[in-house]
Amino acid sequence: MKHIYLLLVSVIALADFASAQNPKVEIATTLGTIELEIFKDKAPITANYFLENVNNNVFKDACFYRVVRMDNQPNNDIKIEVIQGGLFFDSIVDQKPAIAHETTKETGILHTDSVISMARNQPGSASTEFFICIGDQPNLDFEGMRNPDGQGFAAFGKVIKGMDVVKLIQQQKDDEQMLVERIDILSITRIQ
Repeated sequence: MKHIYLLLVSVIALADFASAQNPKVEIATTLGTIELEIFKDKAPITANYFLENVNNNVFKDACFYRVVRMDNQPNNDIKIEVIQGGLFFDSIVDQKPAIAHETTKETGILHTDSVISMARNQPGSASTEFFICIGDQPNLDFEGMRNPDGQGFAAFGKVIKGMDVVKLIQQQKDDEQMLVERIDILSITRIQ
């Protein structure tokens, strides 16, 4: 009887652990697959909004369209390395609601290698456009120097598989950071 009780306690503990895990999302592209862990626990506003867009198939015509490398930002004093994706066309992006800005100071999620974050203009203007960091990018954090307002960007997850695909996308031919041939996102789906 004691063994059955211990087994039952173990099963309940495993079920609680599984339910507490962060969601996983897969981005399938024409160059390969990228798997993300979404930090709902640390960045609830941004993470839930991204997941809502995934669940509602908002990204059905999305792509990766911008690559930033050390060699293609000659006029920037503060250089970064990222790839950017989303719906691309402002006429579509502008129709989507924006969300409140969750700073890295609030969430504790810093822009380290493989972190995914929301692209934005003004704080509170992020909606469907996102980027993935290649290498550590502290100037994208709160009080970072890349954006003059010092509010940084809203990080909400990280790549857990497929950084080779991210780096391959970053190396594609660009014209002033915009990809000559955009990389289609075939699907973004929740896998856990």
